[in-house]
Amino acid sequence: MRDRPSITAAWVAAARSFGVLLPENERLADDPYGARFTRTTPLFRTPRLARVIFPRRAIVYMQVRTRVIDDAMLAFVREGGRQIVLLGAGFDCRALRFARELANATVFEVDHPATQAKKRAELAHDVGAKTEYVAWNFERDPMRELPAALAAHGHDARERTLTIWEGVTMYLEPETIDACVATVAEYSAEGSRLVFNFMTRERVRHPDLVMRVGARVVAAVGEPFRFGFEPRELGAWLAARGFSLDRDAGFSELAAELIGPGALPRADDRHVAIATRRAGPRA
Repeated sequence: MRDRPSITAAWVAAARSFGVLLPENERLADDPYGARFTRTTPLFRTPRLARVIFPRRAIVYMQVRTRVIDDAMLAFVREGGRQIVLLGAGFDCRALRFARELANATVFEVDHPATQAKKRAELAHDVGAKTEYVAWNFERDPMRELPAALAAHGHDARERTLTIWEGVTMYLEPETIDACVATVAEYSAEGSRLVFNFMTRERVRHPDLVMRVGARVVAAVGEPFRFGFEPRELGAWLAARGFSLDRDAGFSELAAELIGPGALPRADDRHVAIATRRAGPRA
């Protein structure tokens, strides 16, 4: 059982910060905090070396992923949403990056105690939106108990919630995926939203050379890829669990919209999906 901060979460945070190395039209999300969470922080001042460890394509991918989820969150807040749950928060710094926009909201960060402790220590002197930290060991703590834990921190299941499930699904077993979505349905009032990214089943089962190298790296640090969705089945899969699929798009499509045609080719084996909690009994 992992008892250390997530290494992949640190890499993601650093890659997000390195967006400043991209041309201006590709800088979609500004995160000055992310590089704090990895020992590669000096690379932030060494662009050439940073580009070797974090190739441009990986940084562009992270810019697109971050921006799409940022936009979903800001749209939810503009519509009056006041509860944001970061499920598997990692080193997400949206509560700091959008402190003004989230001034009337509460951010509930749910994550492994070790990762969360490192994050809280690193950000102890930074002031952002109101944040409630819910320490949660996904390998040990039953997901069915999470709604009560959130309620103990002030979450109101009668009010709409946006759940951000970023950079998580590919590391979970199928039964854990089911348990997580059932839990989100349980604490989400009608009209709540769920936004998450995923790899396709084909990419996980039949990876190309680059994917195989990446898979070996994350497996070596104890966080192997395990799960992929089949996009054609996603709408029905979510419907059976109380959600309607609003959008499911691959990263080539998303990058073309945000940057321009051909900005991130051959990236449609990775997606972002947005779903809405329907009325009716909770799963």
